[in-house]
Amino acid sequence: MPIEKACRKCRAVTRESKCPVCGSDDLSVNWSGMIIILDVEKSEVAKMIGTKVPGRYAINVI
Repeated sequence: MPIEKACRKCRAVTRESKCPVCGSDDLSVNWSGMIIILDVEKSEVAKMIGTKVPGRYAINVI
């Protein structure tokens, strides 16, 4: 099973080798905490982290 990685640019969590949200290949296996955004228009957290795409996001990426 592939290891989940977090994008250092937008913090999206993925198992791919490239970020599905911003397209970056700068991914890290050193991340902690997770936020799941279901509805970006109603979510205050989505506004705080600056995302416009629903998905899973890391809270801290090293």
